[in-house]
Amino acid sequence: MVHFGWHGRHGGDKTVDPSSPRPGEGGHNGFAAFKFRNYRLYFGGQIVSVIGTWMQSTSEAWLVVDKLHASPLQLSLVPVCQFGPVLMLGIPSGLLSDRLPKRRILQFTQTMFALLALSMSLLIFSNLVQLWQVYLVALLFGVTTAIDQPARQAFVSEMVDRDAVMNAVSLNSAVFNTGRVVGPAVAGGLLALFGPAVCFLINAISFIPVVAALTAMHLQPHVRRISGSAVSGIREGLGYIRRTPEIARTILLIGFVGTFAVNFNIWVPLLAQQDFKAGAGTYGLLMSSMGVGSLAGALSLAFFGGRRPNRNRMLAAAMGLGIAEVALGWVASVPLSVHIGMVALAAIGFLSSNTMATANTIVQTTASDQYRGRVMAVYMTVFTGTTPAGALAAGAIAENFGAPASVAAGGAIAFLAAVVIAWTTRSVISDGIKSVAKVQTRSSGSNAD
Repeated sequence: MVHFGWHGRHGGDKTVDPSSPRPGEGGHNGFAAFKFRNYRLYFGGQIVSVIGTWMQSTSEAWLVVDKLHASPLQLSLVPVCQFGPVLMLGIPSGLLSDRLPKRRILQFTQTMFALLALSMSLLIFSNLVQLWQVYLVALLFGVTTAIDQPARQAFVSEMVDRDAVMNAVSLNSAVFNTGRVVGPAVAGGLLALFGPAVCFLINAISFIPVVAALTAMHLQPHVRRISGSAVSGIREGLGYIRRTPEIARTILLIGFVGTFAVNFNIWVPLLAQQDFKAGAGTYGLLMSSMGVGSLAGALSLAFFGGRRPNRNRMLAAAMGLGIAEVALGWVASVPLSVHIGMVALAAIGFLSSNTMATANTIVQTTASDQYRGRVMAVYMTVFTGTTPAGALAAGAIAENFGAPASVAAGGAIAFLAAVVIAWTTRSVISDGIKSVAKVQTRSSGSNAD
């Protein structure tokens, strides 16, 4: 675990170092979230685990394509199994995270992830692994993810103050994308030398620091008693989202991006093997290139994004993401050098990181405390739960027209969605300004009378 010089007081849910400036004081700090002891613990535990997770993700796709000789459509069934449960269980799990201590939920889910990774490692080591077993483990992984995501997303607001949420989300994204850089690169080498079993085993071990960090935290869980049945609680959460346009439009954009623009576990192994004619090592480097861009995007938000999220930045990044994916499809279809493909993937990583982190912060900081778990559940359900449909579409297009066409189609849809949402948002703001102007004019007229 990484040591950050933890000197915070014990006790409380948002313990701050006594020497640190109070929230709201001073200028913007790229490490503002590190003032909070619990967040430092969380950050340190995540560094190791996220690298292991990306190693497993990279190895899983290569296992299915290279060792089990699956078709593009069969490959697309892995994310269907992995993210389908999120679509079914994500919103009820949000109610669970509003009713139970989030730390307990996370301790349970992280332990389950470790056991699932270990089981896959043993299957591969014993040469017993079959495609249906990959699907089954992916399905169980998906059920666990459905429980994990709402609690994990909402947990950020319990570790830091409101002014540090943007910074914490950006730093979380930086950790995630550091893993995206390191994990695939390490996995590519290990795949070439030892095969995928070692990568699954390393991921299983990597969850130990996470559980240890959660256990070491000193916090008071923000659990609110929700009256009424589970159905009424879910209905209240959905009604709150409908009444909050800023949240609703952001979730709608993320739905399009999540469905059509982030099917990288389908696209990249196919591009590496079929279009760039490369092996496992180059595949790992392609994934790492996207991680480098994503890390740069996350750090740019952490240091220069300010304390409040910017809707225009999110929409511009989503448009740029679509354009970059169309460009990648063209690069792979020619094909140009694999190094140009790496540059395109780095740009895609930068823009996707900006889009996701800004959207996440908009939703978290806009939602009220009593609805945050359910709101984040809807957000993650839309983003992750739509993956099965997107994966099937990406796999089907890749199988019939090639992976470059699949990438370009996904990017084009994401671009158009961002343009439409930007236009509707502009129209709503313009109508609001006109309405206020009319009210002021009438008020002035009444005063004159």
